[in-house]
Formats: sequence, C-alpha cells, structure tokens
Amino acid sequence: MDFAFSEEQEQLRKEARSFLAKESPTSRVRKLMDTEDAFDESLWKKLVENGWTALGIPEEYGGFGNFLDLVVVLEEAGRHLLPGPFFSTMGLAVPALLEGGTGAQKKQWLSAIAAGEARGTLAVTEPSGRWDPEGVGLRAQREGESWKLDGVKLFVPDAGVAQFVVVAARTRDSAEEGVTLFLVEGRPSGLSVAPMKTLDRTRRWYEVKFEGVTVPAAAVMGKVDQGWQPLKRTLEWATAALCAEMVGGASHVLETSVEYAKTRQQFGKPIGIYQAVSHKLSDMLLEVESARSATYYAAWAVDADAPDRSLAASMAKAYVSDAYRRAAGNGIQVHGGIGFTWEHDMHLYFKRAKASEVTLGDATYHRELVAQALDL
Repeated sequence: MDFAFSEEQEQLRKEARSFLAKESPTSRVRKLMDTEDAFDESLWKKLVENGWTALGIPEEYGGFGNFLDLVVVLEEAGRHLLPGPFFSTMGLAVPALLEGGTGAQKKQWLSAIAAGEARGTLAVTEPSGRWDPEGVGLRAQREGESWKLDGVKLFVPDAGVAQFVVVAARTRDSAEEGVTLFLVEGRPSGLSVAPMKTLDRTRRWYEVKFEGVTVPAAAVMGKVDQGWQPLKRTLEWATAALCAEMVGGASHVLETSVEYAKTRQQFGKPIGIYQAVSHKLSDMLLEVESARSATYYAAWAVDADAPDRSLAASMAKAYVSDAYRRAAGNGIQVHGGIGFTWEHDMHLYFKRAKASEVTLGDATYHRELVAQALDL
C-alpha cells in the first residue's frame, strides 16, 4: 500500500509553504497576537482565493480535493503558526457538518465555507475538561417546536469570529445515548462569548455561555439523543488535522535548531559537533519523523474510513503531543540563552505545542483510548 503523497499534493505543499512564508511570517503573527481576536480579514480572503477553504468539502457543495489535501496545508500552517480560524473551520466545523449535519445544513454551511463566506467552530469541552460522553453536561430542553440551551463551554477556538458554532448538548441522562448536536447561528439572545487568557496567543480560545438560548428545531443536527457517534467521528477527523499542524510546527523547530547548531560557534567550533547538542538534535529528528509517520497514517485511515481509524487517530495524538512538546523544549535548549528571550521565535512554538498538547485530549487520555481498543 502506497502512502506517499501525489505529485499534485507535493506541489500544493510547495505553494502553501511559499505563500505562508510571505503572508504569515512571525512578524505578522506577533502583530496579530496583540489584537483582540488574532484575525486578519485580508489574510483570510487570500486563503479563500487560494481555494483552501474548499479543500476536503464535497464537490456538490462547491469544494474539491480530499482530507489529505487539507492535511498538507495544515502541516504548513503549523510550520508558520498561521493565526485565525482556519483550523477551527476546516478541522472542526467542516467534519462536524459532514458527519452530523442534515442535508439542508450541509448545503447552506458547507457551500458558504467553501466560498469563503462563513467560518465556524465546535464547542465540546466544559469545566470538567473531559472529551468523552460523560463530559457533555450543557442541557438542551425541548420547548414546543424549539430547544432551550443552558450551560457553558470552555476553550472554544475562534468563537469570536465564527458565524456558527456546533454545540454538543445533553438531551437525556444516558451517557452516549443522550448527546445531541446543535448548529447555533450568530449570537442569539442569551449567548455570550468571552475571550479566555491562555498561554498561546497565536490562537484565540473563548468561553461560550448559554443562558436560556432558544434555537429552532432545524438547529438539531441528525437525530436527537444520537449525536455522540457523529461527534466521535468528527473528533477523529479533528485529531488527525491537529496532529498535522503539530508536525509542521515540530519540523520547523527541528530545522531551525539544526541550522543554529551549524552556525553558532563556541571555542571556535560549531556547537553541533558537541555530543550534548548533536545527540539532542538526533533525538528530535527521530521523534519528529516518527510523529510525521503516525500522523500521515492517521490521516489516511480517517480519509479512507479504515476500521482502525479511531485507534490510528489516538495513537498519533498520544505520540505527537509528547513529540512536539519535547521538540520545542529541546529547541530552546539548543539555542541556549537566546532561546529564552521574547525576541526569539522559539517560545511561540513552545506555547503552541503546550496548547495543542491538551487540545482534543492529551497524551494520557489517548493512551487510555489505545489501551481500551486493544482490550488492555
């Protein structure tokens, strides 16, 4: 079985890297870090012009390509710390629509996303911090032909600039058979969105409160009480997408560290000749390449709907979470004193690594899922 990317995908990678090097240098990322929502409308329009918001969306809704094409772009986005709602829209909202949306919801919102006219996100986590069915506690009660939502969601990415939010709510006290997905448009009465103070300022996270928010029956995605399975599959798509981003960031850290070790001299010699540095770089290379392999397989398994897609996604997230964090930490060590300064970019990658490590479940959580899949 050939897991290599096609010639067209490699060309897409080359073009994406060139584009992001020009449009998303760290100087621009730093400027957006100081803004309210880390969102640049002009940059988003250029992503749309490139066709990136159509990647992986079925042709009937105006999209083209497949999930692996999106993975190629996400890897380059991670390499350049692309700010804004690209991951939340393409890696979270789009899979949620594909897996759980009704025909009308898909036609309206997937078409709008592909055309660059809409941005979305996914609200799952709550104060419990859990990613399993028991972690969904936000209540949804039927009131005539409508539904009323009450509760709070935390760490909702880019909710401040999203036109819609896919919300996991509890409609019955029965773990899996009691979760329902709702598509909440705009800012209805009772819904409030507040930014959260987090370590990684290259990506914005929000608290979203629902205080008697009324939504129509048409907001229900799929069947009532049957939302966990499409949500679970959505999270598998999202996990593979996030791992691609993380691999891109880890690759940049490795390449930057190797280049620094070749040029930085001590005692008249490049520091890379010293074992303390060269062995650290060797370990980084091993982990980054292993993370890349695990991510690519997970992406293929999800795209092909392989029987082991859940296992592959959890294996990738468990490994990549640790690998990116260690690579970023070692990158700072290789750079020495300068690596700890605000002026150097290494801390930006370390913070993104720490934030991504716990997003969609940390390594411990996914190792437990792997153990369950193996009946351990």
